[in-house]
Amino acid sequence: MDLYLNNQLSHHYKNHSQIIRIVTEDWMTRNMFCPICGANVLYHYKANKPVADFFCKSCNSDFELKSHESKRGTIKSKIPDVAFHTMIERITSLNNPNLFVMTYTDSTVNNLIFIPKFFFTPDMIEKRQPLKETARRAGWIGCNIEINSIPDTGKIFIIKAGLQQERESVLQQYNKILSLQTQKIEKRGWLLDVLQCIEKLPSRNFCIDDIYAFEPSLKIKHPENNFIRDKIRQQLQYLRNKGFVEFVSRGHYKLLLK
Repeated sequence: MDLYLNNQLSHHYKNHSQIIRIVTEDWMTRNMFCPICGANVLYHYKANKPVADFFCKSCNSDFELKSHESKRGTIKSKIPDVAFHTMIERITSLNNPNLFVMTYTDSTVNNLIFIPKFFFTPDMIEKRQPLKETARRAGWIGCNIEINSIPDTGKIFIIKAGLQQERESVLQQYNKILSLQTQKIEKRGWLLDVLQCIEKLPSRNFCIDDIYAFEPSLKIKHPENNFIRDKIRQQLQYLRNKGFVEFVSRGHYKLLLK
């Protein structure tokens, strides 16, 4: 991969956001393979398709790209996206694209992560304030994707701190987490919430009481459920069956993928 952005493409433009979109999308077209099926090329939608920026001809997957400058090479905790209601509709209808998040500095890509579409839930989407009456799109309500709400397991680095990751490693990571895909939004929410709780623990080895400690925060996320501990045990069993968690002994577990 060539990590440099072609800034010569920006000479005819003045709008900063438009310039960034053009040079980063050009980079993706020239460099990016499909992290789902391994096809060598991703194709850019010629028209401004409202759902996605790129697609793979081999597996028919759609992708969206979000980019921002980062001198320190850190990824923002919140990524601005489309209209709030549009995003919620996409996720709940299972029609959302997969997401690439890129950071760059000095015209060089320093991070690129791939987040599969089945790692998004409505509560990861923050509703922004409506645009003021003086704005061109007065009253428009956008959204932010809360990247920190997504489990690390669902963030696959393609470029990390300026270093390209092996293509086979990227594909293997995707194939591993593909088993977590579920079409039911509620089930997806519980699974990702418990997985993120596990990832927050200081050690891969943990006990059931360590996860029970997250009961108050899980109750806030799922106020309609009065059996939080039952759901925790259910998700642990599911993660165990999928090979992400190992049952060590009664009430003791080990995270296998982190």
